Amino acid sequence: MKLALRLFILLFLVSCAKVPITGRRQLNMLPESQLMALSLTEYQSFLSANKTLPVASSSDAKSITNVGNKIAAAVTTYLKKHQQTKRIKDFKWEFNLVEDNTVNAWCMPGGKVVFYTGILPITKDEKGIAVVMGHEIAHAIARHGNERMSQGLALQGGGIALSLALSDKPELTQNLFQQAYGLGGQLGMLKYSRSHDSEADKMGLVFMAMAGYDPREAVEFWKRMAAQGGQKPPEFLSTHPSDDTRIKDLEDFMPEALKYYKP
Repeated sequence: MKLALRLFILLFLVSCAKVPITGRRQLNMLPESQLMALSLTEYQSFLSANKTLPVASSSDAKSITNVGNKIAAAVTTYLKKHQQTKRIKDFKWEFNLVEDNTVNAWCMPGGKVVFYTGILPITKDEKGIAVVMGHEIAHAIARHGNERMSQGLALQGGGIALSLALSDKPELTQNLFQQAYGLGGQLGMLKYSRSHDSEADKMGLVFMAMAGYDPREAVEFWKRMAAQGGQKPPEFLSTHPSDDTRIKDLEDFMPEALKYYKP
């Protein structure tokens, strides 16, 4: 028992890291390299089953790529300054626009980003795209998916290691991965906890500001999102902050984000 406790403490000390910008301590139990390999398989499978719009003939796809490259560069700059480039080791950024009416976007380990055309009427322009892009990339940089996968394997997989889960429980592993990273349809509405979403909001503000986009646009974007209406669960039953809470939190963090904005 004592040996097991010592091993757990050692694992905690080795695995525990600080999330960029917020400084929150986190414990990710899964090897990021394995998650990146899994994400690449899922990403390619997703693209083969969905219609992507080419940059050459779609101005919207061009905007997605343009904003994505700017924010990816800002992320690299920030992480280099704070000696945290390990978080983007082996990242190969890709930005795709998929023809789908779902209001969604996501970023997987390795920098694989997908926007759905359904979110474009709310983003409106590149500033709005930067709000969503910064937020989704922040989830990947913070390794929120790793935390969610770790929790899922602990609860549903009986603490099984990812390598064993891939071979012994492939269906469970795939389902957990899709839920953790929000692949496809409404899964994106359930992928992260409220605390993860709030953390990604703050990180996203900094990243978009460093990329040259006014972070105050985030408040306007979420006001437009709130205006979409529809039946929403009470905040305590939701995996996302309520629109009012999110907007207030963004406004509270705005003075810090504006320090990084050099128009």
